[in-house]
Amino acid sequence: MENAAVLKEWYERVDSNRSGNITAVQLQRALAVGNLEFSLSIVQQMIRMYDFDGNGTMSFEEFVALNKFLLKVQNVFTLLERGRGYLSPDEVYEGLANLGFSLDSPAFLTVCESFDKNKMGMVRLDEFISLCIFVQSARNLFNSFDTTKQGRITLDFNQFVYCTANCRI
Repeated sequence: MENAAVLKEWYERVDSNRSGNITAVQLQRALAVGNLEFSLSIVQQMIRMYDFDGNGTMSFEEFVALNKFLLKVQNVFTLLERGRGYLSPDEVYEGLANLGFSLDSPAFLTVCESFDKNKMGMVRLDEFISLCIFVQSARNLFNSFDTTKQGRITLDFNQFVYCTANCRI
């Protein structure tokens, strides 16, 4: 959905109570209509990624930013899946690289296994999106602590607890 008018119309249908913001439950239902089944915690993470005003819901402008991210991830998936409907672990790694994420082998394997729901080495679109949301959220959180931009951080226990609470999916 790239057309702004189409996006606005879709957004307004999802905002069933006409509040000007959509909740995680509303977004979850709307994504399910498009055959994208996400747990509520993943949808809440989507909102947190683009909740620029910090109110816990998604304005139209925030929704446009999320849509842009989702389209980018979906395009990478489509490029790599070759009509099969899933990605192999090697293709997931390539997809993450195409999206600008660089993980070492142990981190990648752990994340990939975590989002392969059926444990068959086949990652479907919704799983790939969930994985990308997790990695992007982890990157955002890491960057908030990496004030010197050197790619390394030191955390005390309280900061670590904060990080784990904010990256759970």
